[in-house]
Amino acid sequence: MKFKGADSPKVVTISTVLLLGSIAALVIWALQAAYALN
Repeated sequence: MKFKGADSPKVVTISTVLLLGSIAALVIWALQAAYALN
C-alpha cells in the first residue's frame, strides 16, 4: 500500500465492513426496486 499504516488490521477491517455494507445496501435496493417490496 502507498500509505503508512494502510495495512493495519484496523484499517483493513473498517474498509471491509464499508465495502460489504455498501454491496449489501445495493443488493437490498435492487431487490426493492425490482419487486417493490413495501
